[in-house]
Formats: sequence, structure tokens, C-alpha cells
Amino acid sequence: MSLLAKNKEGIYSMNYSMEKLSEEKVFKDPVHRYIHVRDRVIWDLIGTREFQRLRRIKQLGTTYLTFHGAEHSRFNHSLGVYEIVRRIIDDVFQGSPLWGGSLRLLSLCAALFHDLGHWPFSHSYEKVFQLDHENFTREIILGDTEVNAILRRVDSEFPKNVAEVIAKTYRNKLVVSLISSQIDADRMDYLQRDAYYTGVSYGNFDMERLLRLMRPMEDQVVIKSSGMHAVEDYIMSRYQMYWQIYFHPVTRSAEVVLTKILHRAKELYFDEDYKFTVEPVHFRSLFEGKVTVEEYIAMDDNIAYFYFQQWEKEEDEILSDLCHRFVNRRLFQYTDCQLANEIGKIEELKPLFKKAGMDPDYYLVINSSSDLPYDFYRTGEEEERLPIHLLRNDGEVRELSRESEIVDAITGKRRTDHKLFFPEDRLRDETSYPEIKRQIRDLLGI
Repeated sequence: MSLLAKNKEGIYSMNYSMEKLSEEKVFKDPVHRYIHVRDRVIWDLIGTREFQRLRRIKQLGTTYLTFHGAEHSRFNHSLGVYEIVRRIIDDVFQGSPLWGGSLRLLSLCAALFHDLGHWPFSHSYEKVFQLDHENFTREIILGDTEVNAILRRVDSEFPKNVAEVIAKTYRNKLVVSLISSQIDADRMDYLQRDAYYTGVSYGNFDMERLLRLMRPMEDQVVIKSSGMHAVEDYIMSRYQMYWQIYFHPVTRSAEVVLTKILHRAKELYFDEDYKFTVEPVHFRSLFEGKVTVEEYIAMDDNIAYFYFQQWEKEEDEILSDLCHRFVNRRLFQYTDCQLANEIGKIEELKPLFKKAGMDPDYYLVINSSSDLPYDFYRTGEEEERLPIHLLRNDGEVRELSRESEIVDAITGKRRTDHKLFFPEDRLRDETSYPEIKRQIRDLLGI
């Protein structure tokens, strides 16, 4: 393909999709050392207001209340995923007959934008308002945005192609697998990045070796069989990170309080008899289920914190108390809960909480976390991802769990943890309803 293309005036100029910066730009990064940008398109996309917004969205939501270093942003992570994909296609895939050069820019853009539509506080907003960040990602890419304007400069169909890669519907499954499989660039970055910022070592694995041993196939990336132990290390890193970091009970307690704040604010919004001291202007479209792209862009962590701080002063005692707890880290305590065996006890607790002046809908909350560290077949399940395949020396491709005893031992085994959250401070305060609170504490075993 020629580097020169005609513009509207018929004058030949550098093809935008292939234009390089006069000097390479780099971002210093604690995980990858440097993130390299040479493509004009990528540099322009990084500068858009929609992508810059990700600086104001924490990568790990409420985890900073557990691990104080976890203040990194979706911006950090998105650049990291871009860099991993860039290394794969520029250093490993280059020259392979199964990898077309025309796919390069598409892959880089999809990697950069895979989290573009994320709401504040990770997935808490999605649970309360029944939203999907990937849908918003596609709306930003396809809508009247700075991102869309730049992508259309590449080609009129280019925004649609990027959106399809993120939706996992793009015709070339190899490109999709780079950012959405069980060993994709997304996971490889966040495991290492989140481990770094939380100060733990669980997320460390030999990424450089994994990248060197990746090979393109028709429908996915495979790993040379000599790298099997590096893959095992990666799988175990993921397992440890989920249970030690992502599902930490203190983080889950903060998420419980946060989701209850949002539920209460939404309930009050539709209560005709209640008047907010600070009207939730930025939440209005969320409460009504009619969020536009422009309203989405205006919502970030800073806006959310503003309302939480203001709502501490609300007349509604529940909203005020929950916001005070979240802002000042006065979180709920928790106890292990064997859900199947303790339904009766929970039903017994609910009327006692009401008698003690605490609405059980907001102050007695079951939270469950579940993870499937690796599976080879998940068709039809949420978050379906391709299994990991190893390329043997004889050219045969084998699914990972058939070659690795370690992975075989955990394949398909879902681990679930249930916890019951409650305000222990209020249960120990016997200035009111002392006898009822003793009953509650006895039932909770605290």
C-alpha cells in the first residue's frame, strides 16, 4: 500500500493510518518500563477527552480502601494493554504469514480502548443501574466523539471494526483473542499492574517469556509447548490475585456500602416527598435509565466523591450514614456465611434488625464472590473466553489442561465465597435496644 493518498482537494499527502510521529513518544511506566508510541493515530487518540477521562477512573474501584497504594487509573492500564499488544505484533508476529499487516492498527486501537466505557468504581455502577461498560465503549467509538472523528480519518468503516473487536464479533478471531482470551494482553497487564500498586507479589509471572513464545494461528494466539511452565505460573498468579486482592473482604465491604448508597439515592430520587439537599444532577440520567454518551463522559470518580461527601449532610439518615461510612472508611464488618445452611438464620435476623432501628435491606447484606481460574469450555457463559492452547514441536495443538497436571487439577472448578456484612459498631452500641442487639450478636456469633 502506498504511503500517499489523495485528499479532497486532490493533493497527495501521507496516509493517516500509516503516518509516524517525527519523534517517538514514550510514557514511563512502573510495569513495562516504557510505553512506546510512534503512530500518529495512537498519539491523537490518547489525547482525546474520552481517553483522558480514564485518568479520573480508578482501576480497582474501592480496593484503595484495603491496599492504600491501589490509586492507579484505567488510563495506566489501557496504555499497558496497548504496549503488550504492540510488542506482540511488532516483535513476535512480524513476518508471520498468518498475521496481516493491515490488522496492526486495528489491534492497537482495540487494545487502547478496551476499557474506554468504564464507570467509576469498577463494576459497582453496572450492578446497580444494569449497565454494561462494553456497550458504552462501543457507543463512544461509534458516536459523535473525538475518538470517532479520529478513527474515521483512518477509514469510514474503521470505528465499526474497532467496536466489533471489543464486542468479540469481529470476523478475525485472532485479533479478538489478543484482548479477550484466557491469556490476553488485558489480563497480563492488570495482574502485574495491580500487584505492583497493591504491594504484593502474587501477580508476578514471566511475561517476557510468554510473549516470546506466542504464535499466531487462524483463530487465536497459541503458546509454544516449551512455555508451558510459564503459562502455569500465569494461571496460578491469576488465581492468587483474585482471592488475595480482588475478592478481599474489606474491599467487598466497601463495595457493599457503595452499592447501598447508590440504591438509596435512587430510591429517594423517585420518592416525591423527599427533597435532596444537594440535587443529584449528574445521577439523574442514571436513575432514569437514559444515559447519553455526553452524560457518561461527565461522570468520573471526582463527581461521585463530590456527591458522597455532600450526601453525608442529607436529612435521610440511611443515605447520610452510608456516605459517612464510605467517605471516612467506617465500613461494615463481616462473617463467613454458608448460604445454603443459613437462610433460616438470615430470615430470623431481618425482623430483629428492623426492631433495632436498622433497615435490613441496607444493613444486612449477603455478598458472594466466585471465580473460575481456568476452563476449557464455557460456551454460553458470561465472559466467555477461548481456552489456552499449546503448540507442540510436531505441530499438534493441544489444550493446556491436557498437557499440564497443575492446570488440570483446577480446570472447571469454581470457587465461591459467601459473606454476611453488617454494621458491628451499631450492634455493639447498647444505648438503644440493648436486648435486641444482644440477640443479633448471638445469632451472628460476634
